[in-house]
Amino acid sequence: MKILLIEDETELQKSIEQYLEMEGNIVEVSPDFHHAQQKIAIYDYDCILIDITLPNGSGLDLLKEIKLKKFKAGIIIISAKNSLDDKVNGLDLGADDYLPKPFHLSELNSRIKALIRRKSFDGNVEISINEIKILPNERRVLVHNQDVILTSKEYDLLLYFISNKNRVVSKSALAEHLWGDNSDRLDNFDFIYNHVKNLRKKLLEKKCEDYLTTIYGIGYNFKTQE
Repeated sequence: MKILLIEDETELQKSIEQYLEMEGNIVEVSPDFHHAQQKIAIYDYDCILIDITLPNGSGLDLLKEIKLKKFKAGIIIISAKNSLDDKVNGLDLGADDYLPKPFHLSELNSRIKALIRRKSFDGNVEISINEIKILPNERRVLVHNQDVILTSKEYDLLLYFISNKNRVVSKSALAEHLWGDNSDRLDNFDFIYNHVKNLRKKLLEKKCEDYLTTIYGIGYNFKTQE
């Protein structure tokens, strides 16, 4: 998943970032209100973690901006301001969850996973698309009940395709999802072609239907009619 962490406490910021990256996520960090505004204006995210009290502004105002732009990102408020009013205001403005500080990083991780399942996969712990089965908690993929051994990037790519099935996904969107800010430094998207080629090859080797369609000059479409 691609996660934006909006948090100004340096130590907490680092510990959350390191923990979530160890779980296989791409994590980008905004330490203040204005920096977060810029990130939200430019990039898409699967999940946004927002502290209410920020330098130069309020996390609740950021939440309003996100909802006005109708982003599909899941939103979790993480804040030491644990009053009932703050919680109610955040949820009323459109936050999906509220986690008061201090919290265990494992709980935050579980809430992020649960939120993504609810928003992208109807709350299912197991994701099934015809002969493909994905077990997100294990980062495991099966085709016709046979394990498919994928690299981390191939797995992320497959999950992203399935969460955007039957829609054209551009190469730039794929690069941004897989590499975050680093995608801006890339000269071309040849590496996307290589990852897609390897993913398709591994799926076909297990007698999987070829769902991936190349939209030349644009990107890919994972076409499946369930």
